[in-house]
Amino acid sequence: MLFDVTRGELVDAFGESRLATLPAAAFPPLAADTEGARLLRTVGVPTGTLWLREPDEDTGRLPVIGCVVDTGDFEDAPPEAADWPVFGWLLNAHLALDPGSGKVYAFDADEETVRELHTDVSSLVRVAVRFQRLLAEFAFDGDDDEEAGFERLDREVERIRRETSRIDPLPFRDEEDEETVWSVIGEEIAMGRRFEDGSPGARSLYG
Repeated sequence: MLFDVTRGELVDAFGESRLATLPAAAFPPLAADTEGARLLRTVGVPTGTLWLREPDEDTGRLPVIGCVVDTGDFEDAPPEAADWPVFGWLLNAHLALDPGSGKVYAFDADEETVRELHTDVSSLVRVAVRFQRLLAEFAFDGDDDEEAGFERLDREVERIRRETSRIDPLPFRDEEDEETVWSVIGEEIAMGRRFEDGSPGARSLYG
């Protein structure tokens, strides 16, 4: 794992009610014993920006990507991708776990694109945690004018991007004028969007 992420860290930051996990039985045998599946079962993710998928009510299993999209429509999809479990959503992208490499892939059905989004699940959890904490805790200083507050917010977003990219370049690796979903989310946060109701940032912006 690239990042040391623990359940205790997430509970301290968000509380039990704001965390989501997946049951052990949700993963197909191909992925059940992977480190990524273990993290999604035992550590979980903060809810808000990233959402985990509910297992099928009848089978108790997550769907595989081949049941969610036609992988033949995705030019860059590896041939084995059809059997990868789909465990969540980020913006309009389905998140799938490659059991062989441990990487997280983002499948955008609207654009028919697939991208490596994270080198492993610990990287996904770390970025989600940092952005959710920023949304929950950032306050526009009363001594700042609005422009200065947004400049501070932009610096915080850029710091997350820079520090993440030193260890895992995939989450924010933009190519050929195409942004990753995390880059889009970072830009939205920097513009003052996505603040949660009742958070210091939301109260400052919207009253």
